[in-house]
Amino acid sequence: MELVSVDIGGTHARFVIARIGDDGVITLGDVATLATRDHASFETAWEHFATLAGRPLPRAVALAVAGPVGGEMIKFTNNPWVIQPAQIPERLGVDAVTIVNDFGAVGHAVAHAGQEHFEHLTGPDEAIPAAGTISIIGPGTGLGVAHVWRDGGGFYHVAATEGGHIDFAPLDAIEDTILARLRQRHRRVSVERVVSGPAIVDIYETLAAREGRPISPVDDRTIWTRGATREDTLMAAAIDRFCLSLGSVAGDIALAQGASAVVIAGGLGLRIRDTLIGSGFADRFRAKGRFESLMAALPVKLITHPQPGLLGAAAAFQKEHAQ
Repeated sequence: MELVSVDIGGTHARFVIARIGDDGVITLGDVATLATRDHASFETAWEHFATLAGRPLPRAVALAVAGPVGGEMIKFTNNPWVIQPAQIPERLGVDAVTIVNDFGAVGHAVAHAGQEHFEHLTGPDEAIPAAGTISIIGPGTGLGVAHVWRDGGGFYHVAATEGGHIDFAPLDAIEDTILARLRQRHRRVSVERVVSGPAIVDIYETLAAREGRPISPVDDRTIWTRGATREDTLMAAAIDRFCLSLGSVAGDIALAQGASAVVIAGGLGLRIRDTLIGSGFADRFRAKGRFESLMAALPVKLITHPQPGLLGAAAAFQKEHAQ
């Protein structure tokens, strides 16, 4: 069967016609990326995609949305669109609808993607086990955390969580300083305040202050760009420090969820993959005291599928409507 799979964020909405084969394999067609600011509503963006497709759209849709699902209305942080799930069938002319949180969709993508879509980061260089819990951590605008449980026989269950809001636990003097800086603005400091795309600014400014350098206003995009190429050594040091904290948090999540494998997701992970591999990420991931040998036995992967949100939304539709 065919369906339209949509991944809606604050800045972009991605559309694709997906096909679910008789064997359960999901294939994606050509992806259309539309700027949300260019469209008054989800409906007008849908009409634009229909024009681009040049054919009648399938009468089924799967949505991955950057926000809570399950209520009467879906709103977005950086996007003026408002979606009322109950009205989707009538307004879009579809018969079947699945709506899933964007990081829940990543969980479905992890369950479906082939091994060729995972790059090894640390631990045993082997395939993700077919049974057990896979912890998924995705640094981006925030910090997404989910897990997938598989029974080894093809059944799986995805749980999106709010694990990005657990308390940040510093492990050295520099992280003590980062925490002290963040506490000046936040009564409680979660890991998302340190391990997310925008958090790199606080890391960078903390390192600058420790070295007595003047702090000039700079945005996170500049730090990620100039630091990743090591054009600016202090920005590069900030990214290295970010990788350490990401390793610690990923290890904590794996311990809490009883993971048999860990997957790092999100565009930020792909952007710094080379830095991650050469950084202290792996050492921090394993550094769990009495459980260091347990942590060393977990394969840790980076998902490299180009459109995990679209794949995951289609997989969520398949799972919901096959039951």
